[in-house]
Amino acid sequence: MATSFDPKAAPSPLTSEGIRAHNELWRRAEFRGLLPLRPARATAVVACMDSRMPIFGLLGLEPGDAHIIRNAGGVVTDDVIRSLILSQRAMGTTAIVLVHHTDCGLSKISEDTMRAELEAATGLAPRFAFEAFRDPVAAVRQSIRRLERSPFLLHKDAICGFVYDVASGRLDEVCPNDAPGR
Repeated sequence: MATSFDPKAAPSPLTSEGIRAHNELWRRAEFRGLLPLRPARATAVVACMDSRMPIFGLLGLEPGDAHIIRNAGGVVTDDVIRSLILSQRAMGTTAIVLVHHTDCGLSKISEDTMRAELEAATGLAPRFAFEAFRDPVAAVRQSIRRLERSPFLLHKDAICGFVYDVASGRLDEVCPNDAPGR
């Protein structure tokens, strides 16, 4: 399982000049003005950062509809819980949607190998877990359990999870009741 990234094989990154030019075009064509601070659909979405996941189109969302929290794997970590606490308690969200996907980069790494590589390269072992997993359905179920067990979240009755198939575009719901340990 390869964990290293070859920067020579990567495409060119965005540039500030290109970003500014695109922003001006977008602003003139699509910007709709100031939206309310609270999400219109009272929903927070926790999803993987994978660039192949078009979250807004996939879930039928528009800007201003939901808080979107993305990280590697879309796993529920302490920082995701922190964001959800603020989303619920300060911004009024009541529903949580989890979206993981097939062919996830986290399913292709070894937690131990990644930690060892980082420690060898920097002399420090990371204090966090990468949360590597093999099965995205099991990972969604684990994330649902973490949300349900958090004493800090106000709203846990409207949690749903999905796995997005990157090859077909299909979104499959994950039933948490089939999860082991329930």
